[in-house]
Order: sequence, then structure tokens, then C-alpha cells
Amino acid sequence: MDSEKQQLSVEVARLYYQSDYSQQQIATQLGISRPTISRLLHYAKEKGYVKIDIIDPFADLDKLAYQLKEKYQLNDVHVVFSPKDDYISIREYISKEAAEYLEKIVKNGDIIGVSWGTTMYEVAKRLTKKNVKGVEIVQLKGGISHSKVNTYASETITLFAEAFETVPRYLPLPVIFDNAVVKQMVEEDRHIRSTMEMGRNANIAIFTVGTVRDEALLFHLGYLNEAEKSILKKKSVGDICSRFFDENGEICDEQINNRTIGISLEDLKQKEKSILVAGGTHKVKAIKGALKGRNANVLITDQYTAKKILD
Repeated sequence: MDSEKQQLSVEVARLYYQSDYSQQQIATQLGISRPTISRLLHYAKEKGYVKIDIIDPFADLDKLAYQLKEKYQLNDVHVVFSPKDDYISIREYISKEAAEYLEKIVKNGDIIGVSWGTTMYEVAKRLTKKNVKGVEIVQLKGGISHSKVNTYASETITLFAEAFETVPRYLPLPVIFDNAVVKQMVEEDRHIRSTMEMGRNANIAIFTVGTVRDEALLFHLGYLNEAEKSILKKKSVGDICSRFFDENGEICDEQINNRTIGISLEDLKQKEKSILVAGGTHKVKAIKGALKGRNANVLITDQYTAKKILD
């Protein structure tokens, strides 16, 4: 009798857990009452025929965040759950987290430096209005190009300013000049100098990393010639605010860097909160380099990217 009960409980468990039958469907199929099915399922668990593992993705997120924080000596890490390991999905979830994080930390009198690009635009779109006073929003790098490719530079900083009820401070310049001397002359203009000084004084900076590949946004804006692109592909793993860096987070080409207008990596390191928002397989090398160079002290990413960064 006990042997029959064991076999029956296993059969019921297979139908319920593996075939997704309801208890009523099993009862009808086997000609047994529904309460008996319930008792057989309980018996199968008691005997160890059924083992249920509950995987909590959010517990894993906390562990990944702790490991990243320790490895790269970060002040804060947010690892968010993305249902899929693809860039569009990841960008959606990390940008939502970044918007919520900003809404929590921004207070009266803060100066927020903002970069541009598709990730920053997604963050900007998800911001909700916060009633704060004296907040300043400033562009961290030039946002003008002659390309038809949209950088969302203007839209991004405008949305940031609307969310924090202030007026945006634009940096209406190319981010990389053709000539370093011309760039230096432009920086001497008192209006430009004032905006750049505000960027240096910002206590919060938010940005992403760009990649060094043919599909990279900066490679399509007309700032770089083919020879320069080739050099960067060999020497650089990515950029922050159009400052190209190597695997250790150090500037990899001084000539291009000297023609770049905007905040420096050294200034980013001094921020109270230097927030890197990035995810996706194609950005792993760039994120690693940025973190090794201590160019950010807050990281917002997803669980797939986090695991690859830790590998």
C-alpha cells in the first residue's frame, strides 16, 4: 500500500510541477478527489520526492553590488534587474534606476553636471519634477556637431532642467575641435569659461561611457578622421565625456585630449557623486577601464553587465 502511495504521489507531482496541470485537472484525470491530490503533493514533498528551489534575483543583485563596491572601492553601487541581456532592455532599466536615484539625492543648491548620449537621454526622459531650490544644471561637454546623427545633447539638459525647476547652462560648442590652439582660445571667452567653471564646481556629475568601435556615437559625428579612429581603436577602451581612456582609465591620446572641450577626468574624480550609468556587453571593457581609473564613485548597471565586469 505504501509503495502504491509513493508511486501515485510521484505521478501526481510530475503532473503538477512538470506538466503544469491544476489539482482539479489531475483529480479528474486520475479519478481521485481534489483533497487527496493536495495530500499526495504534500506527501511527495515530505518524502523528498519534490524539492523546490526559490531563486531570488534581488538577493543576487545585492551580492553583485557588494562585490563591485569592494573590488573597485566605490561609494555606492546599484545593480538593477533586467529581464533580458540585450542593450535596449538593459538601458531601459538602468536609466529608470538612475532617474530615481537622482530624485532621491538631489537637494537645494546642488550643481548637477550632465553629459549627453542615448543613455543620458533615457535617464532625462524618466525624471519627474522635484521641488528644490537653487539647483543648477550644466552641460559637461560641448554638444554641437555637423552630423545628422542626433546626440540628444540639447533635449537631455533641457529635460534635466525642467525636472529640477531651473534654467539649463549649455556648452554650445563642438566637443572636439580641429585645432588645439583654437580650442584654447574659445575657452578664454568669459561666457564659456563661466560655464566650464560651473561644470568643475558641480558636486554631482552623471554620465555614461562610450565605446571605441565603428558603431560608436562619437565616431559618427565628424570630429575624428579615419586615422584618429584607427589609433583610438588600438589604444582606447572607451570614453567619458569624450575623454578617451585606456584599460586603466588613463588618457590614451594627449593630442585628441588637448582638442577636447569639457570636463576632465581628473575633475570628475573630485566630485561628491560621480555617477556612471552604463550596461551592455559592448560596454564592459569601457566600464572596467573607467572603474579602474577611479573616474566614477557611483555605478548604476544591470546584473548581466555586473557579472561580466567581475569576471
